Amino acid sequence: MGQQDSGFSAGTVLLSFFIGGIIGAGVALLTAPKTGQETRKIIRDFAEDAKDKAEEYIGQVKETAGSYVDKGKDLIDREKNIISKAVEAGKDAYEKERQKG
Repeated sequence: MGQQDSGFSAGTVLLSFFIGGIIGAGVALLTAPKTGQETRKIIRDFAEDAKDKAEEYIGQVKETAGSYVDKGKDLIDREKNIISKAVEAGKDAYEKERQKG
């Protein structure tokens, strides 16, 4: 919530940057004056690096999502507790009024 500017979350910006980097590197590899073998090695190394970075990013997303889920569960528990107390207070007030009348 605090990490959002102009409607874009930090994860969206990071993913966009990552995808843009992949596209830019791919274009650079295809236009570079190298032999086929050199180009294939560069592409293979780049693909392995991109896979590692993607796995790292996925791990961070899972960790962040888990944190938000935990916070959401805590919030629900607190709200349930407040609602339960309010319902209980309402029942007590009803019983007191019923006994008076």
